[in-house]
Amino acid sequence: MIRSLVILWHQWRLFAWMDFTWLTRNLSFFLTYSVSELTLNIATVTATFLLAERFDGIGSWTIPQIIFMLGYATVVHGTTETFFSYNVAIISRRIGRGQLDHVLVQPRPVWLTFLTEGFAPLSGGGITVVGVALTVWAGINLSLAISPAWLAAAVANVVASCAIVLAFSFLWGSLAFWAQRAAEEISTSAMNMMSQLTPFPLDGLGPAGLGGLLTVLPVGFVAWYPSRALLGIDRSPYAVGITPLAAIVIATLTLAVFHRGMKHYGRVGSQRYLSFGHRR
Repeated sequence: MIRSLVILWHQWRLFAWMDFTWLTRNLSFFLTYSVSELTLNIATVTATFLLAERFDGIGSWTIPQIIFMLGYATVVHGTTETFFSYNVAIISRRIGRGQLDHVLVQPRPVWLTFLTEGFAPLSGGGITVVGVALTVWAGINLSLAISPAWLAAAVANVVASCAIVLAFSFLWGSLAFWAQRAAEEISTSAMNMMSQLTPFPLDGLGPAGLGGLLTVLPVGFVAWYPSRALLGIDRSPYAVGITPLAAIVIATLTLAVFHRGMKHYGRVGSQRYLSFGHRR
């Protein structure tokens, strides 16, 4: 375990340096990228914020509560972008483009490659700062009673939400083992739906709609439900543990499907290769 952690740390340092050199290769690219990312990050949070401001909240959620949920969703998105960039988080592209062979020929475990190869703290982590700022601002306005237990629950829920996003991507992405081009498009569309529905409260939905957004498309666990638990809207003593439990269930299912897909890939391989989007 200690050896694995040391390797993990060294790999993260290596890929962080590669990300830095890529981002700062010239001044023009650095400025263009920074301005583009800033504009995109602002646009990402503006729609929900303006909607809440216009109607003095959304449903039973007050403006600070909406901002907290929006900040939470942004932190989850930013964390995923930081650790799983370069199409690791959208694994269907790597499988569908035949790039999985790059992973399989390396003399290290597949899980270690997936956990380190997409690490991009500079190019992918900017939006995390926005998310943390929104969450802190909302917490101050809500006068949240922050304690070590609350912080531990918040970290556990953020990690669980990231795991759900990643597991959902790998679950749909595993279809690319059998249908390379089609599954790549389907998985991308599914992930777009996840990101578009994430920053909105789901309280007004009926049982069928809410159940679907917590199971088939588990967007409710990306921000809505963990925010309810952390804000005390859901007063159940088990509320803060529901999202981590959901992450375990979805991850277990995903591992089974992905493992079966890997066995199929080992027999038939890939007849398609595109280098686009792969870190070299």
